[in-house]
Amino acid sequence: MTRLVSYDEAPPEVRRVFDDIKRTRGVPDVNNFWKALAIHPPTLERVWQNLKQVMAPGALDPLTKEMIYIAVSAAQGCEYCIASHTAAARAKGMTDAMYGELLAVIGMAAETNRLAQALRVPVDAAFRAAPPPPIPKA
Repeated sequence: MTRLVSYDEAPPEVRRVFDDIKRTRGVPDVNNFWKALAIHPPTLERVWQNLKQVMAPGALDPLTKEMIYIAVSAAQGCEYCIASHTAAARAKGMTDAMYGELLAVIGMAAETNRLAQALRVPVDAAFRAAPPPPIPKA
């Protein structure tokens, strides 16, 4: 298990990131993921900045983004990520019914993905011919 860097022992560059996380999220302390990343301050800074950008309000609402994070975390087998993003999704309004449907979709996608891979199903021509989505204008 990796060492967790506490605020009290953190160097100034880590404290700056920790302070930004606490301010942005409105929390009294940072969670263990950030404390673990703090063993390498450049990685802590980069991941936090990227996460802030990706999870910021956009075309997808914050709850949808958290639910996508749960799905990817389940696919990747990240127990920590599943727990933290499930808590975040619940804080953003995910109900038990929504969580149940999400788990059903995750399970179904995992099953059908494995079947398609095992059967080596060729991709339909109509799916290959689909144009890429338009790039939004800035």
